[in-house]
Amino acid sequence: MIRALWSRAERDHLDDALAQLDGWIREGCLIKRTLVLTDAQHAELTERTKIAADVLNLRPEIRRLDGRTQIKITPRDCDELTDREVTLAARIEDVHRALTHDED
Repeated sequence: MIRALWSRAERDHLDDALAQLDGWIREGCLIKRTLVLTDAQHAELTERTKIAADVLNLRPEIRRLDGRTQIKITPRDCDELTDREVTLAARIEDVHRALTHDED
């Protein structure tokens, strides 16, 4: 298998993009976020995330625990973080803002 090697500038670009997303934490090859959502908001976020994840060919882990929604996005085989994972995190943030903005 041939893998593209990410240059330092490309990794910095991803780290900069991730830093723009509130609450997302990078741990090794995965990024994660915990959100406080109602059950209905969780269900809506999960459905919308599945659509975006399918387009990006990713399988995020989304689970509900003690009234919180926990999201983990990991590259396949835990390879290097790519723009796809950061793009999915940004889409999830957009959905989260839309869901919680409706409450205001």
